[in-house]
Amino acid sequence: MVDSSGNNLVFLLCTPRSGSSLATVMLQNHSKMFAAQEMWFLMSLYDLQSPQRRAYGGTGILNQFYNGVLPEHSFEQACRAFALQVYNGLMQSSAGAEMVIDKSPRYYYLLEFLDALFPQSRRIWLTRNPFAVLSSHKKVNGQRGTSFNMREDMRNGNFDMKIADLTIGLFRYFSYFAQANPFTHRLSYEKLVTSPREEMIEVCRFLGVAYEEGMERYGNFRNTAKSDLYFSMGVGDPFVANHSEANQDSIAIWKEVLDKREIEMYGRVLGAGLFHDLGYSEELREAEKLTGVRFELEPDSELLDLYTKQLTDATGCRWEAGYEMRTESGASGSLVIPDQHNDERWLHPEELQLQMTVRMLEKRLENSAKERRQLKLQLDTMKRKANRLKMLIPFGNRLSQLASTYFNNSRLNK
Repeated sequence: MVDSSGNNLVFLLCTPRSGSSLATVMLQNHSKMFAAQEMWFLMSLYDLQSPQRRAYGGTGILNQFYNGVLPEHSFEQACRAFALQVYNGLMQSSAGAEMVIDKSPRYYYLLEFLDALFPQSRRIWLTRNPFAVLSSHKKVNGQRGTSFNMREDMRNGNFDMKIADLTIGLFRYFSYFAQANPFTHRLSYEKLVTSPREEMIEVCRFLGVAYEEGMERYGNFRNTAKSDLYFSMGVGDPFVANHSEANQDSIAIWKEVLDKREIEMYGRVLGAGLFHDLGYSEELREAEKLTGVRFELEPDSELLDLYTKQLTDATGCRWEAGYEMRTESGASGSLVIPDQHNDERWLHPEELQLQMTVRMLEKRLENSAKERRQLKLQLDTMKRKANRLKMLIPFGNRLSQLASTYFNNSRLNK
């Protein structure tokens, strides 16, 4: 059972196309684990604080409620309670399962929220050669017939979620896992493919369960209830189903799938330092040999700042720069119902109401300030138009006078 601190909950974290489908299809074969395709539901909970326009209206009201009326700790407790119902409900569908694997690559979007909800959850960081990740994007999108042109998408200045995944998502995870932590385990995609049994043994040791022989050979588990559920969802890597075990050809295929310009552009954006820090120095040297370019150590910070701003503007998401994982060591992990008398977060009703009122007034004042700025911009625009019109009117009058004189002279000459 997953408890309120996150014990028996495992997050498989990586950027999309890093091999999480392969890792999950292996892990799900363990009798003590429930692992399905991507869940994403924590992102929906997180986004409640940034309400989008809906047919029934009320966007402003919802925004005031979540960011003004509802105390932050109450919001977190409600989200935690909902998530616990989801995770434990899923485990009930898998006889014998004792832990849940939540594989949702885009959780880089809400790492602070994840830590606040389940500080003692286990985190597996799956890493893969960034060039191979890029080539997987290109290959999968080509197979699905969806648009993906990295060179155009990076240059056109428009927000693209895949570009965010390939850039700021990778750096977010790199910062998050910067420090060694007993709650984390790093899993290399390349090692998972070449030595799947050994890597599954290490993962099981990290999770505190015994390795079960053959769990990495997922083809042997076809037509089981777990496997049917996994593949029925139809998300993740579509090529996993084409094999019965890890395909080693996927490691070096990036050199065939990507052209030189794509390799050069992506290498310049990420910078050589990230490849070295992730352990992909050899792959970087191969990329430099293929392109004839020596990549700068530092990333393109200007582009990264642009992509971060675009994601922020598109989603309303705010996060802490360089955020590193935070856990509560020594917590009991049992389901705790806060004591309203001893828990400092529980205030006297009147004090709580006053705090809520202040938040509401601050929010309204903030909205009022935004409205004033918008009105001022509109007013300035109208003034500029009026001034241009004033300049045109005398010129128009002069033209009319000249035209009248011309026609009068024409009549006299006749």
